Amino acid sequence: MDVTTIENPGFLKDMSVEEMEDLAADIRSFLIHSLARTGGHIASNLGVVELTIALHYVFDMPADRIFFDVGHQCYTHKILTGRAKDFETLRQYGGISGFQKRRESEYDVWEAGHSSTSLSAALGMAIARDLNHEDYHIVPVIGDGALSSGMALEALNTIGSERRKLIIIFNDNNMSISKNVGALTRGFSRLRSAKSYNSLKLNMKDALNRSGVGKVVYTGLKGIKDTLRDTVIDRGIFGEFNVNYLGPVDGHSIKDLIRVMTVAKEYDDPVVIHVITRKGKGYAPCEMDREGIWHGVGPFDPATGKMLASTPAGYKSWSKLMADTLEELATRNEDIIALTPAMINGSSLESFFAHFSERSFDCGIAEEHTVTMAAGMAISGKRPFVSIYSSFMQRAYDQINHDVCRMDLPVVFGIDRAGLVGADGETHHGVFDPGLLLPLPNMIVAQPKNAQEGRDLMYTAFFQKHPFAIRYPRGDVKIPEDIHLRLVPVGSWCEDYRGDTVRLTVISYGPDVEKISEKAAVNQLPVRVVNARFFKPLDLECLKNLAAEGLPVIIYETDMLTGGLSADVLDAVNDLNLSMPVIRIGIGDRYVGHGSLKQLRTEAGIDLNTLFEKITELLDD
Repeated sequence: MDVTTIENPGFLKDMSVEEMEDLAADIRSFLIHSLARTGGHIASNLGVVELTIALHYVFDMPADRIFFDVGHQCYTHKILTGRAKDFETLRQYGGISGFQKRRESEYDVWEAGHSSTSLSAALGMAIARDLNHEDYHIVPVIGDGALSSGMALEALNTIGSERRKLIIIFNDNNMSISKNVGALTRGFSRLRSAKSYNSLKLNMKDALNRSGVGKVVYTGLKGIKDTLRDTVIDRGIFGEFNVNYLGPVDGHSIKDLIRVMTVAKEYDDPVVIHVITRKGKGYAPCEMDREGIWHGVGPFDPATGKMLASTPAGYKSWSKLMADTLEELATRNEDIIALTPAMINGSSLESFFAHFSERSFDCGIAEEHTVTMAAGMAISGKRPFVSIYSSFMQRAYDQINHDVCRMDLPVVFGIDRAGLVGADGETHHGVFDPGLLLPLPNMIVAQPKNAQEGRDLMYTAFFQKHPFAIRYPRGDVKIPEDIHLRLVPVGSWCEDYRGDTVRLTVISYGPDVEKISEKAAVNQLPVRVVNARFFKPLDLECLKNLAAEGLPVIIYETDMLTGGLSADVLDAVNDLNLSMPVIRIGIGDRYVGHGSLKQLRTEAGIDLNTLFEKITELLDD
């Protein structure tokens, strides 16, 4: 079937199971070849093809509400709701999102880029539905990785007490981005390996309900069924939350999925359908991946599975640079410990975990727990390093504030993916962490301009006794031949470029510093470029010296203006009663969508061309 001709999921109602199985094969082929061109979240989507078809067959969207936890596994859902024809624009500027987006379709009823929100949202929808005396099904799909999050467990606790009509699809592939960890995972494994009591029950019901006598016999077996259920199932995780359980079910059998979902619709209180799927189903490179390499990818060769983009010679990813530096420091200091909330591969910590297994902790999708666990280590004399994406760090804000900064504990945070990140869009841009971290007492916040400074800041962070956050972007950084370690005075800025004369100063941070300096040098501009490598503390002496010159100052930042570097500089200028004309360039009060970094920077007005147009305008005055 040409899936690009699909307009809505209504056609599924007239299909046989065999026809839907053929459709699943067509969708899987379409996904592999389409994502080979655009990139995207391939492994998770290949794993839920049959599940998504069955959901749209059994339920009636948009009246019923089906939505996916995190949302990056919604590609089959998008195909079935008429968006396959737009997949050439997936995650591209102006194109469709890689996540569910309410503005895209009436079939997208919830949107999220962070995990574990679906159950809370579903319960909220169920309460509103019941208060409005409405009647429709609410069906969140949540994975085993997301279900280990504290937020999901909090929601389950309330769901079990509220007892609202709710059908939870527990998509169990024994993976989040990489392999899952923790006691809950072992509990899921026991459920996964158990002989399905519910399959037995469904078969019995189908057989006995064919006659009047059979129905009486089936009803009479209720006591036996309940005893079996209490013995086999309700001692499991979901029973402890007072939630009904159906499963485990083969998540790649459309027939079995339809049967169990049809039964679940008869329940008047919450029920979990435990579905076993295989991440990357149908594409060998994905199926064999247990490290999360195929979770989200760029363009690739579908025949070989070879990625089309590679790291240039002499470069490393920023994540790899910082992880390697951490590992080097850990060989010298046995108190250094690495922690990450389910991002070993994304944070390039594989080598550290292999070499220092006793000092490595993957805490699963539990950012809050990770940070407070690190605080417990720090208060006991250890030197923890928490590697965390900027957009995920937001979820641990209270723990950073209450448990780390308030007690002035020397936890080092590697704030990965700082700044705009491109194709993942609004939910993943790391542009809010300065506004979150800068107000916190005792916190030091820094960002390096290059590999050498990145290593230096990591080295410095472990030679001081306060909370220390190092921001670094997504992407690659050039590694110099002679790279060493040296301490950086905390709170110090430095001049990166000075023209023959100086008529204007540009203050910036991160990799843009060197780009600005290079362009200023090529054009022989009469400017000074200052590397504000510390957001906090500010270099007040530098600010005083700049104010004494009386020259215009441009503060160029690639994060939010509100709560960012320039906002703190203006506060300091005011508090010190300095006279300094300041022009700010940064992201305004808005969310930035998805696209290439170049496109997004231009749209947000934070591209280098905009900066140099402003420089030229000021120099021409």
